[in-house]
Amino acid sequence: MLENDYDYLIAGTGCAGLSLAVHLLREPGLQEKKILLVDRVQKTKNDRTWCFWEKEPGPFEDIVRHRWERLWFHGEGESRLLSTAPYQYKLIRGIDFYNYCFDFLSRFPGVHRVQAEVEQSGASILLDGHRIQARYAFSSIPTSLPENPSYWKLLQHFKGWVIKTPGPVFDPAAATLMDFRVNQHGATAFVYCMPFSETEALVEYTLFSDSLLQPSQYEEELSSYLKNIIKLDNYEVLEKEFGIIPMTDQPFPKSAGNIYYIGTAGGCTKPSSGYTFQFIQQRSSEIARSLALTGSPSTRPASRRFSFYDRILLNVLGSKKMKGEKVFSDLFRNNTVDTLFPFLDNQSNLLQELRVIGSLPVGPFFRAACQELSSRKD
Repeated sequence: MLENDYDYLIAGTGCAGLSLAVHLLREPGLQEKKILLVDRVQKTKNDRTWCFWEKEPGPFEDIVRHRWERLWFHGEGESRLLSTAPYQYKLIRGIDFYNYCFDFLSRFPGVHRVQAEVEQSGASILLDGHRIQARYAFSSIPTSLPENPSYWKLLQHFKGWVIKTPGPVFDPAAATLMDFRVNQHGATAFVYCMPFSETEALVEYTLFSDSLLQPSQYEEELSSYLKNIIKLDNYEVLEKEFGIIPMTDQPFPKSAGNIYYIGTAGGCTKPSSGYTFQFIQQRSSEIARSLALTGSPSTRPASRRFSFYDRILLNVLGSKKMKGEKVFSDLFRNNTVDTLFPFLDNQSNLLQELRVIGSLPVGPFFRAACQELSSRKD
């Protein structure tokens, strides 16, 4: 039975909401808190996957579907097989994540879930005409950003198939991180391929652009890639997924009163790459630790240094100063993974950053940096 008052309200039970709930309840001092999770849909389908890299076992290690220590990169007329050491590249399926989190949360009597449209006002919601209050609310529901042409606004949009072949095709020990041997559609486009076994893989066609394709075009590009690059004519499509991730330097609101925004809605998506999963885990851990220690959520500001790097790359891609294939080819050709991954994680030191920056063509990136310095966005 629902109660009138809760300690925490979590609006949205996707990656951000469930990650936060799990991190909260892994803190011994928060395990008696009353938490209400609200979403308008049940999470019963494998509607997405998350890929990320880690050195050590992470908070969701038990449900990692597959991990790779070698990654292919195909671009600029060359193919490179990269070692990920000291990292592993990992994949988690959406349905495994949802089931794991709901099972974990079911062990705590103070946690309630409800399926309903979220009618939120401050740290309270209206359910069936009944107002339910919370001390703090955490929302992953997207909010509309004001129109401002001074910010870069690209979209990362993708269509993925999990396919199964009648015979061995894939090398499950090596994934393809980026393959630019596809139709670019005047933007930055690539395929990544994550083999789970010799006969099963996730194949995803991804673009960075300012507009979407027609639905049939994603399917055509996937079919073309499987036929012309993988040399496949016979396969079964087991699952499909489609997603759109904002790539923008426009700041997202972190809080409004006692509402705190999480996930993409709270700026946890890295603007220049679209990677989100690990940034959600970092934010969730910070919030949970801060609540346990101080009773209030953490609102640590984003790094201005890394935000500036993101703005420069968005400028280069958005203004087409360089083709995306050339940018990423230079990055992976001229850097080792143990330098590049910390940079993409916003965890690098200045020496690593200078190495990455120095691996890119001076002209277009210098012009982009000068434009961003003079734009006075902050």
